[in-house]
Amino acid sequence: MSLKASNKVDTNRYEVEILINGEQFRAAIEQVYKRDRKKINVPGFRKGKAPLGIIEKYYGEGVFFEDALNLLYSDAIDDAAKEANLKIVNDEMKFDLVSISKQDGVDFKVTFTTYPEMEVGTYKGLKAEKLISEVTEQEVQEELNRMADRNSRMVEVKDRAAAKGDSVVIDFEGFTDGKAFEGGKGESYTLELGSGQFIPGFEDQIIGHNAEEEFEVNVTFPEEYGEKSLAGKPATFKVKLHEIKVKELPEQDDEFAKDVSEFDTLDALKEDLKKKALERKEKAANDDVENQLLDQLIEGLKGDIPEAMFKNREEQSLKDFEYRLQMQGMQLDMYLKYTGATVDDLKKEFRPQAERQVKVRLALEKIADLEKLTATEEDLNKEYETIAQSYGMKAEEVKKAVPAAELTEDIVVRKAIELVRDAAKLTDVKERTPKAEKAEAAAKKPAAKKAAATKTAAKKPAAKTAAKTAAKATTAKAAESKTAAKKPAAKKTTAAKKPTAKKPAAKKAADKAE
Repeated sequence: MSLKASNKVDTNRYEVEILINGEQFRAAIEQVYKRDRKKINVPGFRKGKAPLGIIEKYYGEGVFFEDALNLLYSDAIDDAAKEANLKIVNDEMKFDLVSISKQDGVDFKVTFTTYPEMEVGTYKGLKAEKLISEVTEQEVQEELNRMADRNSRMVEVKDRAAAKGDSVVIDFEGFTDGKAFEGGKGESYTLELGSGQFIPGFEDQIIGHNAEEEFEVNVTFPEEYGEKSLAGKPATFKVKLHEIKVKELPEQDDEFAKDVSEFDTLDALKEDLKKKALERKEKAANDDVENQLLDQLIEGLKGDIPEAMFKNREEQSLKDFEYRLQMQGMQLDMYLKYTGATVDDLKKEFRPQAERQVKVRLALEKIADLEKLTATEEDLNKEYETIAQSYGMKAEEVKKAVPAAELTEDIVVRKAIELVRDAAKLTDVKERTPKAEKAEAAAKKPAAKKAAATKTAAKKPAAKTAAKTAAKATTAKAAESKTAAKKPAAKKTTAAKKPTAKKPAAKKAADKAE
């Protein structure tokens, strides 16, 4: 297989002409024949026993052309793109068959979308503010209180009515227009009063009732309620209150510390909580610095980015979201039903994050290229070990699943953000400068310096740090760069269709091809 020609036909669109020689094509035909001969009937031969030459005479020489080409198709395109120094974006491909024969092989053209040629602005000496990490005694105490809450127990109350903050066990059934509605019934349901789990007004009307009481709760469903048939409707719930429970918190002392941790004293536990809180704040501060730097890299990025790259990232974000839902025991279609949203709504929500992630990746890849950053064998082995530990696998298993070339790109991208971070000028602050003040200060500077001094958009709250983005070897990066699985099959373009045992019309198709 070889590259015959490569031509730019539009922005980020290239047409390549590829040759598969006769020897390679005949070998592929032989492979398809051995794979499929058991399914082919030829008069005078037992099923699967007819030689290749006989099948070709009966159905036409082109009988295996289509499948043979499809065997070679993906690798041929990948090899041609590599030879032409092009990086393919997962997008629509156009296939044109120039010629095909068993003797001479295949000559075909493919038009595909490529990664854009990008330029980056200043990436060394960028300025950012880093929050000073401090942990107060109040924050430590709040964490202790949360630990105590997690280790509390529920105690039944029998000498008073239900109050806000209590947990109650109830049976309930809802009615609209005098008829019970679907999903409006529950038995022995535990509800914390004041939690807002139920629609407004429901929990408030349980307060003041005693155990074993039966009563009605009258409410109106919100206009924006997910189930459209109930939205804005008044409803009556018949309720029976079985139990009232109150949370009993453990006393915070040395015994408490022994019960909830590996420490023998409360003071030791507090010291550990303070240390971990400081680590979390330091990490958050570093992540914030990275986001400030990435904002500036994006601002200085220039080039025409194919829409397909954003669409691919949107799709991957949707898949990630669907996976997280499944981990919580919910399917995407059920989520959409409950929220009244659509897949397009979710993609629209993911769009800003998708654009940011694509731009960050392109900027860092460009920096890696300019700085000639590489991944060593040691880097790769460490990365494989990290992935293996994360998924409870052996490193050798990960190596088989994740190609080294793909991982290499992620490593050099991570090195790029480390380079930007190490070259940045950081200012330690107790509070970040408000964005409005930064913009005003930047406006007074010469226009040439604005790119490095200001941020054009607020940081996306869902945006991941560059290190995390770069490390996801099998997500967005893979979806954008790996094309083999989604290349259009060369069907309906070869000389003949594959025959089936009961369709003599296949011979006619082969005859036409000849």
